[in-house]
Amino acid sequence: MTTTTTTPSIPSPLKAVTLTHVRYQRGDRLGHFLAWISLVPVFISLGGFISHFIFRRELQGIFFSIGLIVSQFINEIIKTSVQQSRPETCALLEMCDSHGWPSSHCQYMFFFATYLTLLASKGIGFSSNIVLNLFTWSLAFLTMYSRVYLGYHTVAQVFAGTALGVFLGAVWFWIVNNILFPFFPAIEESIFGRWFYVKDTSHISNVLKFEYEQARAVRKKMASDSKSD
Repeated sequence: MTTTTTTPSIPSPLKAVTLTHVRYQRGDRLGHFLAWISLVPVFISLGGFISHFIFRRELQGIFFSIGLIVSQFINEIIKTSVQQSRPETCALLEMCDSHGWPSSHCQYMFFFATYLTLLASKGIGFSSNIVLNLFTWSLAFLTMYSRVYLGYHTVAQVFAGTALGVFLGAVWFWIVNNILFPFFPAIEESIFGRWFYVKDTSHISNVLKFEYEQARAVRKKMASDSKSD
């Protein structure tokens, strides 16, 4: 009588979703801080642009977010084409199954900082704000530093992501505000624009002040009308 032995199947290697996959050395306070800094792109995407569309629905903000998405697709295409490995620390971080050049975190943050700075410099939607620009660029450079400090990227990989982010941010800003901008009124008046209350306030230098004054004017008018009744 012969017995057959079955060889147990070996499961394929697991791959992590790297959206929030950030590790640091236990007890390293700076590493802990920088790990949270590395999550800033996630907070911007989920907390910033999604809430912006829900509550604001500004065309500048919508095309801003579209540019960031396109930028990340370009990053993935380049990474897949170049296939440059991450530093040796990737083994401890369980990130060796993904490529490192260019850094997507740096590309995202420097695209964001570049586009936002150009918006502020033109006074589109809000006035130029030195504090806002300083805060934005500080986050971008901290993100750049964090990716090397935590061992996710080499210096060359973060510089590549930084350069590409600045370049794509500037190019996309030019495309939106020179090629697409003339179509903003048509988008506002389209079925999509009317259905979702999409609007463009690029012609208003300080939207916050404008909305504040409009809200006060309407409230005063309502109070005046109620008294006259």
